[in-house]
Amino acid sequence: MIADFATVSQEERDEILRNNFDYTLFSWSKQKGLSPLSIERGEGVYLYDYDGTRFLDFSSGLMNVNIGHGNQRVTEAVVRQMQQVSYVTPSCVTRVRGELGKKLAEICPGNLNKAFFTVCGATANENAIKLARLYTGRHKILTRYQSFHGASYGVFSAGGDPRKLPVDSQQAPNFVHIDIPNAYRWPHAPETLLPESVAQLERIIAYEGPDNMAAIMLEGESGTSGCLKYPDGYLAEVRKICDQYGILLIIDEVMSGFGRTGKWFGVDHAGVVPDLMALAKGVTAGYLPLGVLMVSDKIAARYDDAMLPLGLTYSAHPVPCAAALEVIKIYEDDHLIENTVAMGKYIEERVEELKTKHVSIGDFRNTGLLGCLELVKNRTTKEPMAPFNARPSDMVVMNNVAAKLRELGLYTFVRWNLVFLAPPLCVTREQIDDGLAIISEALKIADAECLG
Repeated sequence: MIADFATVSQEERDEILRNNFDYTLFSWSKQKGLSPLSIERGEGVYLYDYDGTRFLDFSSGLMNVNIGHGNQRVTEAVVRQMQQVSYVTPSCVTRVRGELGKKLAEICPGNLNKAFFTVCGATANENAIKLARLYTGRHKILTRYQSFHGASYGVFSAGGDPRKLPVDSQQAPNFVHIDIPNAYRWPHAPETLLPESVAQLERIIAYEGPDNMAAIMLEGESGTSGCLKYPDGYLAEVRKICDQYGILLIIDEVMSGFGRTGKWFGVDHAGVVPDLMALAKGVTAGYLPLGVLMVSDKIAARYDDAMLPLGLTYSAHPVPCAAALEVIKIYEDDHLIENTVAMGKYIEERVEELKTKHVSIGDFRNTGLLGCLELVKNRTTKEPMAPFNARPSDMVVMNNVAAKLRELGLYTFVRWNLVFLAPPLCVTREQIDDGLAIISEALKIADAECLG
């Protein structure tokens, strides 16, 4: 959709692009030949570029703008805080620090009542790993291959995302990985999936030595790896194994937290209480950077009379704390978690209809409003439209799908053979219909490549 006016002149638009290309670096991209969206403003589920073109944001930015774009309640809360004080050292007390900590204790599961504030999801996970090793006196961390916990060295090594491979020779030590089977590609009887997955985990722990294992670190719900589901009951079994061997359970809720899955946190679906939980993204809905490590009362008590060896210059920064408090109020006041449940069910119903029209849809995995389509060349063989860690030459079809989505006014995350469906939690049925109509049109490109 084109607005009635362009907001800036062509000369200004050219200068905006030139400054970005000449003086900044773009993540995960070669720096020449880019054609990024040039965004002027956002409102609700929409982004607007400097030409006045409107894009329906179907991935909530990077699955973080949960309340939608441009909510001025957050702006006002931030301004109020900055009018009082814009920075104090982490050793100081502020009203917002204590109020946010109290609110997080109310909504987090179990006895996760202590908040250590960081600056992002990666730093929340880094400090979770550090604290787990300090508390247990052990060194190994067990994680999932197909997971992502951040791009700083420690958590890059912890995750299994292939973006870490170019710096693999420099990875941090003492991370052990498992491959949790994916139900869509499990070749055996469905009832064997859970016991085989648990048996694999127990074998790896035995091989590595349970007395060496500080923590098992898993996402509350899988995100950019493809919304890969745990076998039903898996997290409960992991909790039992952790308790058996004195291993801590770290749950990364950076992407799956704050209503994204239809509950406050992804792990809530399993009824499991972790020992440490990393938060970010939805805590401020992306309006300002903030991360949080939630710590159980038992672990926190260790440091009542001993120095806590964690620290950051911007820990408990009052301005993002103020943003977070207001964002959490918006989740509650606007009933966004309830809307997520309803709209998630609606998306699932509509995607079932899309499956009858598009032979390229192999699988749809979704919880609340965290989902993705997996596109295949053949539903019987399940050959992916693009392989894991696809090379540019493997991405021709998917790049054409992504280009068509953008051409038709949809902004969403496309990776390998995956198209993500994760709109802001304020999305309506009509907006979902609009987004799925665009996706349906783009999927015709993938359908034409299907075999058999």
